[in-house]
Amino acid sequence: MLRTATVNGITTTYEDTGGTDTGGETILLIHGHPFDHTMWAPQTTALATAGHRVLVPDLRGYGATQVVPGTTRLETFAADLAALLDHLGVTDRIVLGGLSMGGQIAMECARRFPERLRALVLADTFARAETPEGHRARNAMADRLLREGMHGYTEEALDKMVSPHTIATRPAVAEHVRRMMLGAPPEGAAAALRGRAERPDYADTLTRLAVPALVLVGRDDTYTPVADAEFLCDRIPDARLTVVEDAAHLPNLEQPDAFDAALTAFLAALPERVG
Repeated sequence: MLRTATVNGITTTYEDTGGTDTGGETILLIHGHPFDHTMWAPQTTALATAGHRVLVPDLRGYGATQVVPGTTRLETFAADLAALLDHLGVTDRIVLGGLSMGGQIAMECARRFPERLRALVLADTFARAETPEGHRARNAMADRLLREGMHGYTEEALDKMVSPHTIATRPAVAEHVRRMMLGAPPEGAAAALRGRAERPDYADTLTRLAVPALVLVGRDDTYTPVADAEFLCDRIPDARLTVVEDAAHLPNLEQPDAFDAALTAFLAALPERVG
């Protein structure tokens, strides 16, 4: 059930599924651009069934959460998530996961409040600062989305978000991705693009990470290829890598069984909580 809260000056929407009465983890999953909380539907079901509490918010400017035009920096997204945890009274350390932009937000959270993390899950994401060329491209795309809306970008990017294998064999997944992209508010998506153009380099943050990490990537991802995932693993002191076959940028939707198996095994291997 979609819930609403006022946090950090905005109205945000989220799902809060499952519970921790069976000793499970509290897991917060951050969606990518230009998606919404429903991109985590397979994981929400699987993890809640396994006894975990799963929090999946719509980020500022996406889904049903309030749109704030202009520029939304990664630190603003991180502050929103911290405020949501405070609103929900979550004081225990959490497992924090994110895909693509969501992974970058997760790294920003690791930089800003590492004391809240029990483990980190990074999927199909990139740790380095934006290049000058990338800075120009993101701002140009933001301008285009404000001018044209989401349709043209969606049709151009769909076969990079999901692999040709997924489009051919799981058309319902491709249609779900298309619906999320078309449904993204252009003002929110543009604000996030401008903020990502200004992101810092997270390589040093990763070397100081004091919790276990799981890094996942689709074998056929061209936005953040396997080499980017290996870069993350090379810098995180305690990291494991899973490459998901027959998947591009959204392996959690394209191959949910493989993605969930890796995530479940990672959670099972976490050290026992103290206190």
